[in-house]
Amino acid sequence: MSARSRSLALALVAVVAAGAGCRQDMHDQPRIKAQAASDFWRDHRGARPLVEGTIARGHLREDEYLHTGREMGQFVNAFPFPIDRARMERGRERYNIHCAPCHGATGAGNGMVVQRGYRAAGNFHQDRLRNERLGYFYDVIANGFGAMPAYAEIAVEDRWAIVAYIRALQLSQHARLEDVPASRRAEADKALSGAAPAAAAAH
Repeated sequence: MSARSRSLALALVAVVAAGAGCRQDMHDQPRIKAQAASDFWRDHRGARPLVEGTIARGHLREDEYLHTGREMGQFVNAFPFPIDRARMERGRERYNIHCAPCHGATGAGNGMVVQRGYRAAGNFHQDRLRNERLGYFYDVIANGFGAMPAYAEIAVEDRWAIVAYIRALQLSQHARLEDVPASRRAEADKALSGAAPAAAAAH
């Protein structure tokens, strides 16, 4: 083969190689789009289920009491951590965001969504719910009940804070003077005595 022919052959090989390098296989490679069907798997689901027993790091719920509101399968009736003013304020805030639209600001089940035609929500002041255990409310928030959907997206600690605030709402509608700390009873007496004449004047 002459030098000229050899040069032409090398040039042709170079052109072919360059042409192959311009193919779009690396850009258009087969892949599975999220939630799309796939013929690769027997069940035709592109998104594959997690391996059985897989637990996301930090999400092993070893504390049944904290994460389910139950102990040995029974609803608990004490909080898994102390409820202080900060927790109660957090509960009030979360309640007003997630619960008040249906249950109302006072928990009477007459929130704005209900007033506009949605199915009546539970009234926290009925005897059945006043006597329910704390874990029951936690469970309903986490898993839903009846027409109420689950609110599992609410953080675990916030669910308990909401339960604490619900208890406060229940107490607010059935409180007695004896429930007020002795150091504050004079203040409560004054407030009540001022409220009575105002109520009479309104009638």
